Amino acid sequence: MSRAFTCREMVELVTDYLENKLSRGDRKAFEKHIAGCPGCSRYLEQMRLTIKTLGRIESRHLSAAAKRELLDAFRDWKG
Repeated sequence: MSRAFTCREMVELVTDYLENKLSRGDRKAFEKHIAGCPGCSRYLEQMRLTIKTLGRIESRHLSAAAKRELLDAFRDWKG
């Protein structure tokens, strides 16, 4: 039997999910939660879009201010 994840756990696991690093059981539990939780489903889609968008940006094309803002935004990230 697979476990149920809380929304907080889902946020912490989204990167592992997108990188296909979850065990089969955890992946099934993740997908079950996503299917029934509009907030987590929306968060997953936002992460997919962010990765898709940022994956096309080269750091040399970012202004110094944009680099600072990104660093500030993720400085205290507890990932």
